Amino acid sequence: MELLNVAKFPSNPWFISLILLVSLLIWLKLAKRKRLNLPPSPPKLPIIGNIHQLPHRSLRDLSKKYGRIFLLQLGYNPTLVASSADLVREIVKNYDLVFSDRPRTKAADILHYGCRDLAFAPYGEYWRQVRKMSVAELLGHKRVHSFQFVRDEEVELLINKIRHACLKGESINLSEMLMLVSSNIISRCVISRKTEEEEDGSSKFGELAKKVVVLFTSFCVGDMFPYLRWLDLLTGCIPSLKALFGQLDSFFDQIIEEHRTPKSENQVSSKKDFISIIMQLQKDGMLEMDLTQDDIKAILLDMFVAGTGTTGAATDWMMAEILKHPNVMKKVQEEVRNVVGNKSKVEIDDVNKMEYLKCVVKETLRLHPVVSLIVPRKISASVELGGYRIPSGTTVLINAWAIQRDPKWWEQPEEFIPERFDYSCVDFKGQCFHFIPCGFGRRSCPGMASGVMQGIRDR
Repeated sequence: MELLNVAKFPSNPWFISLILLVSLLIWLKLAKRKRLNLPPSPPKLPIIGNIHQLPHRSLRDLSKKYGRIFLLQLGYNPTLVASSADLVREIVKNYDLVFSDRPRTKAADILHYGCRDLAFAPYGEYWRQVRKMSVAELLGHKRVHSFQFVRDEEVELLINKIRHACLKGESINLSEMLMLVSSNIISRCVISRKTEEEEDGSSKFGELAKKVVVLFTSFCVGDMFPYLRWLDLLTGCIPSLKALFGQLDSFFDQIIEEHRTPKSENQVSSKKDFISIIMQLQKDGMLEMDLTQDDIKAILLDMFVAGTGTTGAATDWMMAEILKHPNVMKKVQEEVRNVVGNKSKVEIDDVNKMEYLKCVVKETLRLHPVVSLIVPRKISASVELGGYRIPSGTTVLINAWAIQRDPKWWEQPEEFIPERFDYSCVDFKGQCFHFIPCGFGRRSCPGMASGVMQGIRDR
């Protein structure tokens, strides 16, 4: 009798209805996917989707299996991954405007005053005006050259520290020293202070800048699962962000107030940093829009975090590669000696003549892009890319690390070979789509001139 009841159980109308409903939902999902012609997707785990497959090396492995373009499901967020220079070219030529928006994250929203900065502001009139001002007045070639004396002084101090350590037979932590030089240069250009000067409080900001990077790369549940954002309060993510924001906000308020009420006329005439430039432009009515104090603080945070970490990391990688390759070191040394001659120090005009050094810089940026996955973008309208339909609102990740190691474009792509750039027209200005360490299109790095000048001069 029990066997008979078990055999008849599947004929239960409720059970049959449930099976039919699940089957219908699966069929509709597959039919919709086929109708939209979406890119292929790797298998997903329940709930989290493909979050566990995010590192750039894993994404390159997935591209070898699923193609140059594929979709990931990061929690609730559909995310497109592109690992092809041809796709980057297609984006720039046909859809640059559509791919110019940014997804909004909790860290950017809190730390950057509601995304009022240059890096994370949504694409629109405010972003265009801020970028225009930044490129023309803060990060352009003319302004970068005006801060050359800062770079010269900081590099000279670095060399003296290394020289004294050598005379005493002491070991040095070159990574920390290079990072400090980058930090001091940016800090002096932005606020006329050094990060290592404890008496003025800017050493405290050096530690805060490190915390910004750590929290930006931390996982916020609400970014992936909007309905579970309350968990970020329990995990401490939101409290940590708000505590750091409070410290940053207080620091910037203090700096801005000092610029508004200088203690002496000499201090007024000596102020040539970014804050004083912005405030003077606003006072003279030279800006096309009024910037609030929060807007200025958001832009300043970009200058600190992006300017310090990227240049320091690139310099670190370059020195590591030179030490690993004695033949490269020898050629760099010979070029420096031939160009500089008997002069007591290297000048910027000398650096401009060092063609092999420029090749070493390019090869470092190719093999070790500071940002392996270019800052995410968000599609503002449905497009057809690479033969697939990409829905509006999709987050986009460009795997620069994989593109710059693609054997289709580079011989021996895993090897450090600066000579590959000899007599080559390939540059990092965003038009050579297989070499994009500074990004591409409208959202490319506006501080390219400043970063390259600072990085080459440091070396």
